[in-house]
Amino acid sequence: MSPISAELVASATISYDAVQAVGETIYWIEGRPSGDVLVRWTAADGRQDVLPEGFHVASHVHEYGGGAYLATERDVWFCNAVNQRIYHVRDHLHPVPVTPAPASQGALRYADLRLLPGTDNLVSVRERHEETLVHNELVVLPGDGSAEPTVIASGDDFYMSPEPSPDGRQLTWVSWNAPLMPWDGARLWLADIRPDGTLTGTRLVAGGDDESVCQPQWSGDGVLHFVSDRSGWWNLYVWRDGRTEPVITGKFEVAAAPWEFGYRTYVLQDAQVTAIIQQGPSHSLVTRRLDGDLERLAVPYTSIKPYLAMAGRNIAFIGSSPMRLPTVVLAEPDGSIHELTSADVNLDLTLLVRPEPFTFGTRDGGEAHGLYYPPLEESDQSPPLLVRAHPGPTTNWPLRLDLHAQYFTSQGFAVADIDYRGSTGYGRPYRLELRHRWGMVDVTDCADAACHLVSVGRADSGRMMIWGASAGGYTVLRALTVTDVFAAGIARSAVVDLESWSEVAPKFQSKHAQLLHAETPDGGGEFEDRIKHPLLLVHGDEDRVTPLEQVRTLARHWALGSSLVIVEGMGHTLRKPSHVRRILRAELEHIRST
Repeated sequence: MSPISAELVASATISYDAVQAVGETIYWIEGRPSGDVLVRWTAADGRQDVLPEGFHVASHVHEYGGGAYLATERDVWFCNAVNQRIYHVRDHLHPVPVTPAPASQGALRYADLRLLPGTDNLVSVRERHEETLVHNELVVLPGDGSAEPTVIASGDDFYMSPEPSPDGRQLTWVSWNAPLMPWDGARLWLADIRPDGTLTGTRLVAGGDDESVCQPQWSGDGVLHFVSDRSGWWNLYVWRDGRTEPVITGKFEVAAAPWEFGYRTYVLQDAQVTAIIQQGPSHSLVTRRLDGDLERLAVPYTSIKPYLAMAGRNIAFIGSSPMRLPTVVLAEPDGSIHELTSADVNLDLTLLVRPEPFTFGTRDGGEAHGLYYPPLEESDQSPPLLVRAHPGPTTNWPLRLDLHAQYFTSQGFAVADIDYRGSTGYGRPYRLELRHRWGMVDVTDCADAACHLVSVGRADSGRMMIWGASAGGYTVLRALTVTDVFAAGIARSAVVDLESWSEVAPKFQSKHAQLLHAETPDGGGEFEDRIKHPLLLVHGDEDRVTPLEQVRTLARHWALGSSLVIVEGMGHTLRKPSHVRRILRAELEHIRST
């Protein structure tokens, strides 16, 4: 049986994000090798690019972006990827900038654009870069660019999700301060809007240093909803008459860790709420009926991105499963499903293996979770194993088609994706277990998962490797330093030294390591002359999140058989098909030669 090729994996580089709906018209951002393109779909005309060729849509706030456009019946406002200015398009005319040109490229960045009801004014998050200082704030500005933005909220380190009430009289938003990340602790605020768009009477609705709140949203009749993890899980609540009441609660998550702006994991229509819920690696859609009961919607997707939109009576979202690549989906009330996009990938389903969720005990008496992919062609012998540590580190491995994993299973390897303690999808206590233990508990969980799979005959103890990207790359470096479980490692875009990385990381993450960094007697993030096994480092020369220079320094201190591949024109992730092909082949050669 012919294995999945690097060419096939490279052909599936299109991504979909940021679904919005205006009436029955659906918008989304399509990530193409050339850049992020805004796409519109209607039943009459199908899919169409919204902007002229050469205009790409992306916000660089926090470097991770999101919340980069706003669509209404006649207008679209978007963040231009090239210069980070907001542009306006009306009735398909040429885009016009509405924010001033910054003193230097990218010095003024915007995200989470919202229109104030009854006006032509926008409110948004703004990030100002002034030499070595970065300021985050909320601003209001005329949608036609007739005046410069006015700051309406400042003083906290970070802001997101400004949401005006339907009558335009109030504004709610979320803020937080370092070293906390928004999934650690954040606050939900409410203020009255003056006629000039400025705010008065600011008061706290929910949240704090030990409570993560996110995704405020108003119902049509002006009732404020939000997500909080006060119960130990990100659940949905309503704030009415100064009181908080539960809406959708249980031992599941109704939110994703807000690494980007613009997430919306629930939608409101009349008295009905539809939400994405996550349990471990799996997502599903539920609707809360008038009587309070939850009804699970029958859709053939196990992974749903955190973007829901109501398109008339239908629900638009991005779904995938272990046998389906991500696609934009329109689900009707009667259960009918329409896939609005299709990957131009000639995929033979007989070459795919289904991942199997598993739980294993950890050496300190805890419990962690993972997904196991058996090799495509199994034999009587235990297979070589590639353990993968997810990036973040505050994310998880979703239950969806992962062609990187399938590439290795088709080559005879088993793959194990580890949701080490600190991952999302398992509640707040599990998520916080990485505090002051990054580089320890993630490493031992990956090692314990590998040893567990050996004990049940699903991996060969002499042929186990570990792979990770970004924060997962740091886990790889630590695993090759403090354990003897893995014979080799691969680290893409790796965080190398936490202390020096904090000095050069984007403001959003610069203090993150303070909460996670483990003070260990073995030297923490120092790897000089201590990496024991062959290591492949992959890094882009345009990476703005993890500096290339740290990886160059590390490359002077490693084991025989190690190598560094620098990819020209690559940022923090692989996007170009040529880069994907090159790196997959290098990774396969590296672990085969070990």
